[in-house]
Amino acid sequence: MLDHTLRKGLWLGLLGVTIFALTLPMTRLAVGTPQEPQLSGVFIAVGRAVIAALLSAAFLLLTRAPWPRRPDWRPLSIVALGVVFGFPLCTSIAMRHVEAVHASVIVGVLPLATALVGAWLHRQRPSAGFWLCAGLGTALVVWFAVLRSGRDGLTLAPADALLLLAMACAAVGYGYGAQLSQSMRPDYVICWALLLALPVNLPLALIEWPQLVIKTQAWWAFAYVGVFSMWIGFFAWYRGLALGGTVRVSQLQLLQPFLGMLFAVPLLGETLDWVTAGFGLAVIAVVFVGRKMPVHRAVSSAKEEVSRS
Repeated sequence: MLDHTLRKGLWLGLLGVTIFALTLPMTRLAVGTPQEPQLSGVFIAVGRAVIAALLSAAFLLLTRAPWPRRPDWRPLSIVALGVVFGFPLCTSIAMRHVEAVHASVIVGVLPLATALVGAWLHRQRPSAGFWLCAGLGTALVVWFAVLRSGRDGLTLAPADALLLLAMACAAVGYGYGAQLSQSMRPDYVICWALLLALPVNLPLALIEWPQLVIKTQAWWAFAYVGVFSMWIGFFAWYRGLALGGTVRVSQLQLLQPFLGMLFAVPLLGETLDWVTAGFGLAVIAVVFVGRKMPVHRAVSSAKEEVSRS
């Protein structure tokens, strides 16, 4: 039977995953379609970060958070580049041209990509089985994107290329954020990264402020990605990892692609066909197996620890 702390951690982790799963459908709702465009992708990307940065400033002041140490600024900058700039910008631009159901399949490889970045940061050696799963998962996503691109030959649509780039940005940002969380409160990591990016994001948001009339539902969707996807979701997710343990709680990420698909159907009127569901299931299965594969500590790292002891 699960103890209270672990159960609370799993519930908070599930809340975080659910919040993140709504990000792509809400972004699609905010950005509109090529036939009926709403907010620009650039405005959504920088505007959501501005909202979250202002909330972060209030939170840091209320909790009397200490300033980051000098060595922390470099990884904070990388976190900002990955999850404050890269991921939101690439997904916001891409989501005008692809359905949220489609994009949710591509997001499925994010856990493996994040694990790969984490292994590199911690100087670990993924096993052959891990590499096989990572390669197979990536191949499935690329195959799905090419299959649905509607183009002749083995070519990716620009929107799919942007989504793959977004996954790389998120993986790097998550990896450095997790590393930084070992010496800093996890909720402070995203707050300081957002504040670090504010001097760039605020002027861009003002420049990109929409000049045309925007639907109310697009503004509500924009508010969601600013308050929940960019801020509250990280609080629930990081707290869940701390209470329930990274190994157990991180497995909940496997639910994110399908939750995203299920949310897209009622919110956007999209359809979930068997091909998309099949690829989504295949990617989740590969990621599940890959997360179980061993990742060994590098020999050089082990020797260094022995020499220091």
